[in-house]
Amino acid sequence: MAQGDIVVANAYAIARNDDQQHKFQKALKHIGFEIKLKPFIQRSDGSAKGDWDVGITIDVLEHAADVDTVILLSGDGDFDLLLAKIKAKYQVQTHVYGVEKLTANSLINVADKFHPIDSSLLL
Repeated sequence: MAQGDIVVANAYAIARNDDQQHKFQKALKHIGFEIKLKPFIQRSDGSAKGDWDVGITIDVLEHAADVDTVILLSGDGDFDLLLAKIKAKYQVQTHVYGVEKLTANSLINVADKFHPIDSSLLL
């Protein structure tokens, strides 16, 4: 069943020296995703940083006027404001894919359609 053309497909990751991550990124690139990487930052207290929220938000806002549907694969409730904004401003449909138990209710509620990720969607 045809569902339309993919205009932009971005995957966001942290640049690590990890063979499994490199294989996964290569597979995504092979099927048409642009892979966007940020450096992995190890803090002096042992914690790590590698957050893509602002980058994802900028990319979505940049392209929302040119599409009819935005699909977000995340469970992060911080994106509820983004989806509400693009729905109101650009009248786009919003779909969210996320692990149901790990996806914020606010994100599920704002999305036009929520697709729970379960074992049937995993490789």
